[in-house]
Amino acid sequence: MCAYRLLPAGDTALIVEFGDRIDRRINDQVLALCKRLQEARIDGVGDIVPTFRSLMVQYEPLVISPVQLIAQVHAVTETPEMTGHTARAWRLPACYDPEVAADLIEVAARVSLSPRELVERHSAITYHIYMLGFLPGQAYMGDVPAELALPRRATPRAKIPAGSLAIAMTMTSIFPRETPCGWHIIGRSPVCLWDVTRSAAPLLSPGDTVTFVPVSLREYEALAAKAASGELMLASDTMGAAA
Repeated sequence: MCAYRLLPAGDTALIVEFGDRIDRRINDQVLALCKRLQEARIDGVGDIVPTFRSLMVQYEPLVISPVQLIAQVHAVTETPEMTGHTARAWRLPACYDPEVAADLIEVAARVSLSPRELVERHSAITYHIYMLGFLPGQAYMGDVPAELALPRRATPRAKIPAGSLAIAMTMTSIFPRETPCGWHIIGRSPVCLWDVTRSAAPLLSPGDTVTFVPVSLREYEALAAKAASGELMLASDTMGAAA
């Protein structure tokens, strides 16, 4: 386990911070510790929330004190064998047609590629899910090819449709709900990322990987209709333990 520091977050949460940047190795450490703490089932510990570079551990101070929790974290991190987290590999359909990709042509011009080349670059990557956040089930996936890394839009949109596939900086993401957004919209996916009727409401999890499969506008509309009726079924491959 690499070096970390512990920071209080109010009187009911502890932050375990592994670094100050977005880095796959740091995120792997975060996810590995998350798995260990979940498996430890420590009395008084509630939600354990991973981010890009840190882990928030919520706890009940009447059950476990901060000193006791810190001792438990140290004990878990000192375990010799790092078992890692179990990840799943997803292939998600994505439509890059300009009709549902408001910024595709502009982004392609900015990075000196044709729209087709941009789609090829974006869909050729196997993305790592660093964390969920902002909206329920929204996955922050990295890393986009260096030539596609752009700052956020100078003027955010007041509203984008649910399912919008976007890029900003080194990240790409599907926005599960209609929302304001300052990212560049380059496509749309019919996949439902958050469903409270599922045993696990979020479809994706930190540590999973995602590959986007380009589909035509007609195929997207057919898949979106299936998703709306609950008939769109997706499967994933389990990749085993990731360090």
